[in-house]
Amino acid sequence: MPSLKLEKKLLAQGYPLIAGVDEVGRGAWAGPVVAAAVVLPLDRPDLTRVLRGVNDSKQLTAKQRERFFHLIKEVALSVSLGGASPRHIDRDGILAATRTAMRRAVSMLTVQPKALLIDAVDLSQAVPLYQLHPFHGDSISLTIAAASIIAKVTRDDLMRHWDEVYPGYFFAKHKGYGTKLHQQMLKERGVCEAHRKSFKPIKKVMGEIREIEGK
Repeated sequence: MPSLKLEKKLLAQGYPLIAGVDEVGRGAWAGPVVAAAVVLPLDRPDLTRVLRGVNDSKQLTAKQRERFFHLIKEVALSVSLGGASPRHIDRDGILAATRTAMRRAVSMLTVQPKALLIDAVDLSQAVPLYQLHPFHGDSISLTIAAASIIAKVTRDDLMRHWDEVYPGYFFAKHKGYGTKLHQQMLKERGVCEAHRKSFKPIKKVMGEIREIEGK
C-alpha cells in the first residue's frame, strides 16, 4: 500500500508543502489525457488513518474510487486538474501532452507546493520545483495515489459526457481504451473527433476506411 515515506523524506529536506501528480488516459485511443495534483496536510497526525485504503486507482473498484474521490477533496489542502485534448495529443505527441496536462494541474493549485512527487514523468523543464519521479509512484506514495484517484474519476466522468456527444461508441463503458467493444464500434462506425488520429490503431482504421471508399 502507498505510504508517506517519500513525503517524509522531502519534509526532512525542508520542503513543507508537497504536491502529488498523476495522469490517466495516456494509453487510451480516444478522449483527453487528464492529470491531477493534490497537496495533502502532511502535518495532520491521523492522515494515514483517514486515508486508509487509498491506492493506485487501477487497484480500486469504481465505487471505492468514488468514495475516496470525495474524501480526498475534503481532506486535501488543494486539489486541481489539467488536461490535454485528442487534438493536442495528435499535434504534440502523448508524452508532451501528458506533461502539459500535469503542468496545468500544478499551476491551478491554490496552495503553492515547494516540491513535487510525480508518477514516472519528469516535469523539470516545465515546472521549476524540486521533483521526484518514482516509477509506479501511485503504488508507493499516498499523495500520488490520491492524485491518481482524482484524475481517474474525473476522466471517467468526462468519457461519460463524451458518450452523449458521440453516441454509439460506448465511451461510457470502455473509456476510450482499445477494448474489443471499442474495436467493434470502430469497425462499424469509423473514427470520430474524440479519437486520437495519430495513434496506430486509429490510423489503421482510417486507412482501411479510405481503402474501402477508394474501391
